[in-house]
Amino acid sequence: MLKEHATIYRRLAIFADLCIVTGSFLLGYFLRNINHDLHPLSAYIGLLPILLLIWAGALYFSGVYSSFRIKPTPEVLFSVFKAAIFGFIVFSGIFFVFKLHYISRAFIIFIFAFSALLISIEKISSIIFFRYIRKHGLNFRSILVVGTGPRAQRFIELINKHDEWGLKIIGLVDKDVAKVGAKVNGHHVIGSLRDVPDIVHNNIVDELVFVVPRSWLNRIEGTMRFCEIEGLKTSVAVDYFNLRFAKAKQTELGQFPFLTFESAPNKVWDLLIKRLFDITASVIALIILLPFLIIISLLIKLSSKGPVFFRQRRSGLNGRAFTLYKFRTMVADAEIKQNDLLKYNEMNGPVFKMENDPRLTRVGKFLRKFSIDELPQLWNVFKADMSLVGPRPPIPS
Repeated sequence: MLKEHATIYRRLAIFADLCIVTGSFLLGYFLRNINHDLHPLSAYIGLLPILLLIWAGALYFSGVYSSFRIKPTPEVLFSVFKAAIFGFIVFSGIFFVFKLHYISRAFIIFIFAFSALLISIEKISSIIFFRYIRKHGLNFRSILVVGTGPRAQRFIELINKHDEWGLKIIGLVDKDVAKVGAKVNGHHVIGSLRDVPDIVHNNIVDELVFVVPRSWLNRIEGTMRFCEIEGLKTSVAVDYFNLRFAKAKQTELGQFPFLTFESAPNKVWDLLIKRLFDITASVIALIILLPFLIIISLLIKLSSKGPVFFRQRRSGLNGRAFTLYKFRTMVADAEIKQNDLLKYNEMNGPVFKMENDPRLTRVGKFLRKFSIDELPQLWNVFKADMSLVGPRPPIPS
């Protein structure tokens, strides 16, 4: 029943969002056409189906229609923002490829701005409404918790603290029969592992949550097979390792399922938007700064012997080597002379830093003071060697 309700709600949400986009389309047209400088509405109406298709796809793939039962509100709003940015890029691409010059750019911006704003308001209203009714005992999921140890107790405390999530614990299960009837954090142990089939058949259970020690893993296999046959959703807590940053996800390689822990971001849409931002920002910056970069290049060339750019091998993502570009700030044989200056190194490890380094040229001192020597790295950003926002790529050593 809950799955059917979720499907109905998802379809209603999609319909509501497309109505909002349609309304934003009309609102954007009339606001932009206040001075009557646009073509008739009939000239634009053919774009509406394309716009609706783009928005529906962008919202769906950005995760807007996945369950927001336990999602923080900012995360939901960020999904809407991602969809708006992606949709705007796609629609602008269509605008450019098919040379639809009669369409006002302000009109396009109005559509996406109004749509994003109104959809965000709709999502916030939905979150407030559902959290309100869940606090009053409606729209909840019944879960059976397997485990009564310290980790299970922390999980129960978490659920008890967030009644707006609408998760109702119907009871606990332990492998020890002697614990049946005991009370843990306000919930009774209603059976042992072998009692799970009877509990499921005699109660409304939407999901089983296993919060058990590693030593139990071979004992819960039979229970998990039962849940698989019954078509019952199961979740297994995998906080077995004290990892600070890595996040777990289920992956597969052939027929081998894996529990994968990743410390770096792996959300495709997030990474795509980040990459599009890097490309756009680096291209705009290179174009705007081109005259300035040419002047700096001439100053470097005229003030000292050697190339304009300093090239160095650096390590990027997962050790991928690339050539990093900077404006040359030192004399041509600076790396050879570094061996004679190691005793003045102010840093520990492989990094060398020295105040009043004699290898610096006069122009180089100025460039370093204001970090102007780093500007050629915009080319590395454009090539995807590195990102505008991220750690500084180290040398291989």
